[in-house]
Amino acid sequence: MTDELFASKLDQPHSTMRPIRTPKTAELVARKLRRMIVDGELQDGDHLPNETELMVHFSISRPTLREAVRVLESERLVEVRRGSRAGARVCVPGPEVAARPASLLLELAGATVADVFVAREAIEPAAARLLAENGTEAAFDELERIVDEEIPLGYDLDRLARGSSIFHLRMVQLSGNHTLALIAGMLQEIFERHTSVVVHDRVEEHREGNAENPKLLIRSCRRLIKLLRARDADGAFEHWQNHMTTTRDLLLRGYEDVKVRDILD
Repeated sequence: MTDELFASKLDQPHSTMRPIRTPKTAELVARKLRRMIVDGELQDGDHLPNETELMVHFSISRPTLREAVRVLESERLVEVRRGSRAGARVCVPGPEVAARPASLLLELAGATVADVFVAREAIEPAAARLLAENGTEAAFDELERIVDEEIPLGYDLDRLARGSSIFHLRMVQLSGNHTLALIAGMLQEIFERHTSVVVHDRVEEHREGNAENPKLLIRSCRRLIKLLRARDADGAFEHWQNHMTTTRDLLLRGYEDVKVRDILD
């Protein structure tokens, strides 16, 4: 847009351009404190200075300060205690903050568990590629520990669903891509709950002839870790893509039309 055209629009008596809103003082204070949390100047567990110090520092009144703190509290960035031990403590949120609203939106949209599995197939193989390219030996060791300790051989079915969920989530988180990690965290509860339901519904099947499934899961996870340690990004992507497809076929068989809301009720 040229300067002349922009000026002419400003001169129009009924211009459609929205006026610029001046932020309230409380919003500016909340913005400053938020930036301090994001930059690490205020860390998880730190207590904010007392009200008097903050009022002097920002040259604001007590009501304005409390309004700013309420903004941060609504964003789950601080936790406010009231009473004899009153004060505001920094509380850096995790994916669970976004998980519940995201799950609610999926419920309202009538999304199926199959939708979630397809989304995970788009996320996890890409994360496996990134992890092979950029991951550390410590990250690979952590995944190995999860396979050894969290995903058991045998019939501890509750632990099997939980351990599998942890492995999937940590693999994405360790890839270093924060956006993929956030999405994976948002979908974790749905995946874990559905897996738990399926495993329990098929408990007799597991005991009578399908006890090899946990072993197959562990074998597949170990294969991924081997590819990661070898820095075989293409191999890790392809293997985990096949793993996710196989997992979807196993866990959705007979549950293709189950809604997210039925899992989270």
